[in-house]
Amino acid sequence: MMKQNNSMKIQDFPLWDKLKTRRAVISFDLEITARCNMNCRHCYINLPAGDRDAKARELTPAEISGMADQAAELGAMWVLISGGEPLLREDFPEIFMTLKRKGLLVSVFTNATLLRDEHMELFRKYPPRDIEVTVYGVTRETYERVTRRSGSFAAFWNGLNRLLDNGIKVRLKAMAIRSNFRELPEIAAFCRAHTKDYFRFDPQLHLRFDGKERRNGEIRAERLTPEEVVALERADEERMGVLRDKCDDLIHRDFAHNGCDHLFHCGAGNGSFSIGFDGRFRLCSSLWAEGTTYDLRQGTLAEAWYHFVPRVRALRSRRPEFLETCSKCALVNLCLWCPAHAHLETGELDGVTPHFCAVARARAAVIQKGEGQP
Repeated sequence: MMKQNNSMKIQDFPLWDKLKTRRAVISFDLEITARCNMNCRHCYINLPAGDRDAKARELTPAEISGMADQAAELGAMWVLISGGEPLLREDFPEIFMTLKRKGLLVSVFTNATLLRDEHMELFRKYPPRDIEVTVYGVTRETYERVTRRSGSFAAFWNGLNRLLDNGIKVRLKAMAIRSNFRELPEIAAFCRAHTKDYFRFDPQLHLRFDGKERRNGEIRAERLTPEEVVALERADEERMGVLRDKCDDLIHRDFAHNGCDHLFHCGAGNGSFSIGFDGRFRLCSSLWAEGTTYDLRQGTLAEAWYHFVPRVRALRSRRPEFLETCSKCALVNLCLWCPAHAHLETGELDGVTPHFCAVARARAAVIQKGEGQP
């Protein structure tokens, strides 16, 4: 069984035989802070804006520059700046321009509430590839019920309008949670009216990276029931069409070797990776388990990519419960089970996740009945 405190270490696993054929890096996520000016009920990463310890651990612009150089040498073309709230950092413009000067396409995730004249001038002169903003509600009551910050709705509205008025490419998205459930149709309509290419919403909430039980309890309370998730998806023709027609392809066939004892059947660490605010390399932004992260302050990105990633992806499970259920389940494309989410949910990389399983079964029932078809 794979547990955090298991005596079996990741270094005990051999490299993949096809190490030399590893895919080139295409993109990477760069979390420049875990701090945020809001306190959203569902967030799995946010730390207080004034958290001095978290701020002290953040990568410096010089460290970010060096890591970006290494990523570019591995073939990276696109970087996503995220957080926390990245605009909390006073040196955001310096970081943004450092990445742009290296020839990278730069995207930004922001809540848009902290946009200043300096940021707008920067984005007008050096347009990002796109900026993604989450819409928590289209009324003050709903938005601030989620963010738990008075005045955040007015700040969001002002920031979003400034982006749109200046022709900055904005993509809008939403979280489908208990606190905004009644307003979701209006949120979807608003996002589609202001997003040029696509709109997406996420009904699957994952637990905290730091394991804080009080915060995890808040996240569980925000989860929709499987029936509510499916009802939302049935009402969205575009999303339901993807689930119905593409469910077999949601996990890439190159990795979906179902029925074996490998833990990683997803694309984590294949073409992309994540760098945390403290310089920890992760195969994906959700993977925080002990032994699956690599300290880039103590090593190189090439070492992480060519040697560490294959060792992580070679991890196997000996847990009968996992091998007889999730490992063989034909509905994995509908629950998107992965070791990262299993660890956040259970503390174990091969843990079973009943909530996501129930959502997958509800989706499968609708698809099998042919419901949601035009």
